Amino acid sequence: MNEGIVKILGIESSCDDTAAAVTRNQLLLSTVIAGQQVHKDYGGVVPELASRAHQQNIVPVVDAALKKAGIKKEELNAIAFTRGPGLMGSLLVGTSFAKAMSMALNIPLIEINHLQAHILAHFIESPGEPYRCPSFPFLCLTVSGGHTQIVMVKAYNDMEIIGQTHDDAAGEAFDKAAKIMGLPYPGGPLVDKFAKEGNPLAFKFPEPKIPGLDFSFSGLKTSFLYLIRDEVAKNESFIAERKLDLCASFQKCVIDVLMHKLKMATKSTGIKEIAIAGGVSANSGLRAVLKDSAEELGWNIYIPKMEYCTDNAAMIAIAGYFKYLNKDFASIDAIPLARYTF
Repeated sequence: MNEGIVKILGIESSCDDTAAAVTRNQLLLSTVIAGQQVHKDYGGVVPELASRAHQQNIVPVVDAALKKAGIKKEELNAIAFTRGPGLMGSLLVGTSFAKAMSMALNIPLIEINHLQAHILAHFIESPGEPYRCPSFPFLCLTVSGGHTQIVMVKAYNDMEIIGQTHDDAAGEAFDKAAKIMGLPYPGGPLVDKFAKEGNPLAFKFPEPKIPGLDFSFSGLKTSFLYLIRDEVAKNESFIAERKLDLCASFQKCVIDVLMHKLKMATKSTGIKEIAIAGGVSANSGLRAVLKDSAEELGWNIYIPKMEYCTDNAAMIAIAGYFKYLNKDFASIDAIPLARYTF
């Protein structure tokens, strides 16, 4: 085997998507994702149903990723898997499969922090596309349904959380606002869609007064709920008539909070290499405001491809590659962690 070539199989199963990907060094060879439609009927992810679906999907997904990459499992150098954070049952399926495969092939096992992987997705090389990645150190605003953080990234293996939410994550706030309006799950993308056609100044919401670089979105969600409750009491058609403006105003408030803290972080650190990551980094409003801020403040910004915003195994594989170079391998006794900080 060529010692200069490292082939990693990445496995991601932290929530409701079963994903596998294969990388050769930093080049992505394949990525396969099996989603789960059943959760739409329940308005959110049902953990028990998610873990059962992972059990059904993981073998065909891994097989498809290897075939798409054009390599045999015996050519792999290591197996990288999401250890956490995430849903315990879902994580257990991916962890168990990764352990079994690494033992069968007698190759190293590499545990990955899901949030760090989102950040390292910026270092994936896509075939036939120009490669551009942040320089160290850089700041990454990581925004998803479960987490909202500002991370100072000093190296692939040296990251420090300098700000995070005290309660709801930004993505969770979007989904809850959508649910309050009766929009189907997942609601975040729908809020973004409707916001494009609405007036972002139509409604005002109080911005949370949280010191430092930390966030809070619980109060904003409650304020939105009370507005809907009071207006619907006066006009039953309020949501239908003002849906576009409600989405635009709520989205603007969330983005204003995110950008205010990010600007504070750049000012306090002096760092102008700025990246975003996580599911909410797909939000068109956040992307637009980030680009405007970059022009105004002289930032170098890095926005992930849409397929790397949501949960995927390509980011797990690339994180595994950097750990492989440092021989940072996991024990076969590693257990999944629903809460996994770094």
